[in-house]
Amino acid sequence: MTTGRIRVLIADDHTLVREGTRQILQQTPDIEVVGEADRGDQAVELVEHLRPDVLLLDLRMPGRNGIDVARSVVESHPGIRVLLLSAYDDEDYVAEALGAGAAGYLLKTTPGHELVEAVRAVHSGATVLEDSLSRKLAMRSIRPRAAGPRLSERELDVLRQTARGLSSKEVAARLGISQRTVEGHLNNIYAKLGVNSRTEAVVQAAARGLIRLEGG
Repeated sequence: MTTGRIRVLIADDHTLVREGTRQILQQTPDIEVVGEADRGDQAVELVEHLRPDVLLLDLRMPGRNGIDVARSVVESHPGIRVLLLSAYDDEDYVAEALGAGAAGYLLKTTPGHELVEAVRAVHSGATVLEDSLSRKLAMRSIRPRAAGPRLSERELDVLRQTARGLSSKEVAARLGISQRTVEGHLNNIYAKLGVNSRTEAVVQAAARGLIRLEGG
């Protein structure tokens, strides 16, 4: 039986963090915490049994680390959105998490109301990244290719709609073009930005100041 609420699984090896996160999320009527895990391997098992809408995942856990868990969950269940909540703001961790398919990356210093909004945003299909982390990724991306190729206005239109969580079919309808044309633009974007996925393209474009992500 569906409740219409966003079903969240919390995975963190610190009991106080899990309990605090649960309390924050369960104060919101449209979010339901359906389970908790204190190990990475347990998180993967619970995903199979509970099939949450959003997996709120710590970066470092015993059993399997958050990057490995994120990659496994996204590959097995692409409909489940993974949101990393970490104490580490190193851009390498952020880039690796997004490359593994995570829909967002927040720090554990994030205020409770912003965490709630982030859960809603990733569930709706958006990519969420704090401004401070976007700036770090911007510095990372600018250094090796300061004069990289520019995106066309149509490519930016496609990317802005993609960042809102729209599928290729929905983007096509919104922009009045064919789905095949949308996919062609996305492939061009990937090549220009040197990425392999929608999430990486959105984050790279945000890092370069071309579009703005939700959150932060």
